[in-house]
Amino acid sequence: MRRIPFSYALASLLVLVLVIWLAFGNFQRFQTTPPDTAPQQEAGARVEIAVQQSTPFIPQQIIQGQLTAERETTLRANVAGFVVEKPVTQGSRVEAGDTLLVLDNDALPERLQQARDELAVAEAEYAGARNLRERQLISQPELLRLQSALSASAAQVAQLQNQLNHSRPTAPFDGVLNRVQVELGDLLQPGEEWGSLVDDRRLKGTAWVSQQQVGDLTVGLPVTARLLNGDHLEGELTYISNRAEEATRSFYVEAILDNPAGKRLAGGSAELTITLPPRQVHSLSPALLSLTNEGQLAVKHVDDNDQVQQTVVDLISADIQRAYVSGLPDPLRLITLGAGIVDVGETVEPVLAEEPRSLQPSSEPSLEQPLEQDSVNAPVN
Repeated sequence: MRRIPFSYALASLLVLVLVIWLAFGNFQRFQTTPPDTAPQQEAGARVEIAVQQSTPFIPQQIIQGQLTAERETTLRANVAGFVVEKPVTQGSRVEAGDTLLVLDNDALPERLQQARDELAVAEAEYAGARNLRERQLISQPELLRLQSALSASAAQVAQLQNQLNHSRPTAPFDGVLNRVQVELGDLLQPGEEWGSLVDDRRLKGTAWVSQQQVGDLTVGLPVTARLLNGDHLEGELTYISNRAEEATRSFYVEAILDNPAGKRLAGGSAELTITLPPRQVHSLSPALLSLTNEGQLAVKHVDDNDQVQQTVVDLISADIQRAYVSGLPDPLRLITLGAGIVDVGETVEPVLAEEPRSLQPSSEPSLEQPLEQDSVNAPVN
């Protein structure tokens, strides 16, 4: 038997292997049954999230202001005269109606008594003339003459009474005789200033608020004044100007503060803290804030379908550690890591952070370090 050459045998073997491979490949290619499992889709980007609820927050505005007495008046002479008595010493507390100064009255009491006597005579003459006129015993002009004399006498009494009152000026309201600028024997002329009266039981805090801040203010909001020595006075906002000052574009505001101890504070400065109504906010790192194409502040978060959303927010307050914003859904699935590499609408794989990266409200910020130039916001403890 003739032996087959090795090269032919090897070639035949290779042909056989090729035929089998082609047959197996065609079978796999033209099979009619679908594969058991569909190809897996590529997983979305992984982002770190923190789930948080909104918290109550008490915004505050801190502004620098001045303190003045609620009521203060300059005392001036209404009549001319020499100072003959100073019944109240400078710095004494007085009540409304107390005599503060006595001027030389130039015999006013006696002149007033004489005028009153003349008035009584004129009244009697007029009454008698009316009886005579009813009986047609005197003429109508004579009755009118007596009536005119009666009016003149009444006017003289009122004038002298006013002069006597003005020679003994009294306190128009309760307060402190803050300053007396005259001495015994000094001659006062009408309109000349001689002292001042201050009611410091309540103080008026005045300040200027920027046009960005004034929209949140309403009359009746609580106000706390912090003094230079650390003491505090409580009160409320009583007035907000309806028009801004042209030079600074700021609005004038007033607050009335209780000063039951009568501390000498009028004319000094104070830091006024206006407490605004509470709001529901989310607290997060300022680094998580972004800008939309329109230049609005926004925050990226994940919805229930694991899709990235971007919501425009209102910035209530911010410093280098935290930002308080409103307008976000509650609860919030906040993207704390990876927000910069995902787009809005993209499906992602959220991973819950072990510890939330956003800062929760904890304590009131220090008043020595305001959050903005002249405003600060404090969370509820």
